[in-house]
Amino acid sequence: MEHKIRDHFNDPVGLESLYRSDRKGFRLAFLRVLPEMEDQSLAAFWKARLDSEHDNALSPDVSTWEILVLLLAAISAGVLIKAPELFGFNKEFTLFYERNAALIVFFGLTLYTVLLKEIRTTKHIVFTAMVFMVSAVYINFLPAGSQSHSITLAYIHLPLMLWCLYGLVFTDFDLGSKSRRIEYIRHNGDLAVMGAIVLIAGGLMTGITLGLFSAIEVDIEKFYVEYIVIWGLVSAPIVVSFILQKYPLITSRIAPVIARVFSPLVLLTLIIYLGSIIFSGKDPYNDREFLLVFNLLLLGVMAIIIFSVPETSVARRQRFNEFILLGLALLTLIIDLVALSAIIYRLGEFGFSPNRTVVLGSNLLIFGNMLLVLIDLFNVVFGKMDIRKVEQTIAAYVPLYLGWTVFVVFVLPWVFGLR
Repeated sequence: MEHKIRDHFNDPVGLESLYRSDRKGFRLAFLRVLPEMEDQSLAAFWKARLDSEHDNALSPDVSTWEILVLLLAAISAGVLIKAPELFGFNKEFTLFYERNAALIVFFGLTLYTVLLKEIRTTKHIVFTAMVFMVSAVYINFLPAGSQSHSITLAYIHLPLMLWCLYGLVFTDFDLGSKSRRIEYIRHNGDLAVMGAIVLIAGGLMTGITLGLFSAIEVDIEKFYVEYIVIWGLVSAPIVVSFILQKYPLITSRIAPVIARVFSPLVLLTLIIYLGSIIFSGKDPYNDREFLLVFNLLLLGVMAIIIFSVPETSVARRQRFNEFILLGLALLTLIIDLVALSAIIYRLGEFGFSPNRTVVLGSNLLIFGNMLLVLIDLFNVVFGKMDIRKVEQTIAAYVPLYLGWTVFVVFVLPWVFGLR
């Protein structure tokens, strides 16, 4: 609905048709895109109209069905995460969680979204179920071996593949729509921000609860951690999705503020960090652990850019934020070039391995993505390009990441003989 509202931005008749086709969906989607439109008279008219009908976003109507869907998804995720104990497995069977934690979290999120959106297309439901079933069977039947780097990489990349599957469900399997992908990326930014708030609140609640019972010498720590904390962790993304869906006006204003505040801080920290490397004596060419840290830094900065661009485009044009994003993209490319040169050097010295292959492929993907983003941001800052073009570039690149994760999960372990 959000992308349809944007498509009819200056079309009163089209907006009216959308509103009549799905009043509740229109209201929720309109509140999400309101920051983009709030300086337009048409937006003011629609806001006044929706408010006059007593559809205040701060007091949303919650149906019984929505509560049932929320509970069903949360309970399903909770039961699955406790499966080792419920079915008599060893409680120290940590390999189960290593393999299945991401599957369970994304299953809960996907189940919630499928039921809430009331997806009725049989082929989409069957495809989604088959991906989860095949992934669960495959990942659990891989040989258990802590020394197998290729299998460990499959565990690490499975959540990224499931993230793409969840994106398909979220966008109603609209494969060709870049605007839906952008909507999904923005949703993930909101999910991360609101999820952090929920987790902080949950941590405070845990501390207070354990402290109160400890004061009266009642030991509930083991029970609380095993049944409340673990259950709460896998249910948190589902609860956050519910909050985002019911309180769009609040959440749509938090993420842009976070992006505007933290992007300059990250840029400053990154400049200081890169300068400090010169004097620290650290060498990514010969220090394997430092190269790993370098790549994690690269992934973190890239994620900040990808999630900050859609949030920046929501607000009125802000030159300062555009310069910050341009600086971040440039530094990301510099970091990526150093990492690429280091991994190519190590390939020449030690040959191909699962880890070096994945690092090389990931860095090449990121380099291509960030190069295109840098070019677009340069044209935004020094030309007349709309920053929404950067969103389009980011959205167009998502299928490449999906293809790479599928390769690492299902092909790479066998290429290297499961070693």
